[in-house]
Amino acid sequence: MKQIAILGSTGSIGASTLSICEQFPGRYTPVALAAGANVEAAFNQVVRWRPKLVSLATEQHADDLRQRLRAAGINGVEVLHGTSGTIAVASDPAVDFVVSAIVGVAGLEATYAAILAGKTIGLANKECLVAAGDLIMAAARAHQVALLPIDSEHNAVHQCIRGGTAAEVAQIWLTASGGPFRNLPAAQFQHITPAQALRHPTWVMGQRITIDSATMMNKGFEVIEACRLFDLPPRKVRVTVHPQSTVHSLVEFVDGSILAQISVTDMRLPILYALAYPERPASSLTFDLAQLSQLDFSQPDLERFPCLRLAYEAAEAGPAARIALNAADEIAVAAFLAGQIPFLGIPRTIERVLELTPAARPESISAVLAADRAARVAAEEVISRSATSKLLATA
Repeated sequence: MKQIAILGSTGSIGASTLSICEQFPGRYTPVALAAGANVEAAFNQVVRWRPKLVSLATEQHADDLRQRLRAAGINGVEVLHGTSGTIAVASDPAVDFVVSAIVGVAGLEATYAAILAGKTIGLANKECLVAAGDLIMAAARAHQVALLPIDSEHNAVHQCIRGGTAAEVAQIWLTASGGPFRNLPAAQFQHITPAQALRHPTWVMGQRITIDSATMMNKGFEVIEACRLFDLPPRKVRVTVHPQSTVHSLVEFVDGSILAQISVTDMRLPILYALAYPERPASSLTFDLAQLSQLDFSQPDLERFPCLRLAYEAAEAGPAARIALNAADEIAVAAFLAGQIPFLGIPRTIERVLELTPAARPESISAVLAADRAARVAAEEVISRSATSKLLATA
């Protein structure tokens, strides 16, 4: 029985992981959960799974959960909160496998702690490798920890690379649906609303990742993540727009052969792959070959989707730029959703923050987090100045 900790248990990846535990009760069981601010969902998960440890975002959230558990007569579950609680969940001695699915750098410290504790990691948090990829990968090597990607694209690459050796890989191709605006005339981008941007054509995801998919920044983050996971330079990590989303990624080998991974668009499959690796247990997640009647691939337009261009530039520029890219994007996406900036204000904000970011190479997770905070402040200042300039221009 593999004992699992889930960082982000109430999110979509967390829910899908628990679904896998339901389907394979003799194989996987969750023993530690980090549930964020969703007390209701956390309570329901504790009632169902009775983990030994659960962490909430704040002390108040933790107190609320304790009260509900006492009222329900449930004992023996330790309830913690904050970053220290999440780290405790990730590094608990009973845990064999950690699913890292907290969005943003909020999950960075806990994921790093899990690596130092020697846990196998199922990585669904791309920001960890975007902001601190060098440190994360160095720690994984030093502690002989396997990092198994859960993102569908990187999981697909991981599967395809099993068909050869690392030295035989010529380049990899990450597929992108193109989001809701792949056919929208560029002149209309200035009028895109948050409601329109949140309508992803293929996947059901959280708000930030959905907006990142609409700008193609999500694919840019995946390029950076792939560079770290598979030890490839940015020029060998390519992006192709594939609207059907049935081919999840491709690996091209030096002899000209290309292997593609095809499956249902269901995150339970890459989660199961990571949990079971190197095995492949039988599942009901089968694929209908009729969906392969049409497969389209095209090059992304970097003029219409400048966030992807900015990600490639940050990948080449170094760690400080990658930290700033992620931090500025998170602030800009929040500002767009709040109606403070237009859709095109997202890449403009990010580009300006990258221009303001000096080259540096943080040597610790605390230094990464300090650089992240500085980039967030810079992004907020850029947005504030932009709003002030707009007001002055219309006065």
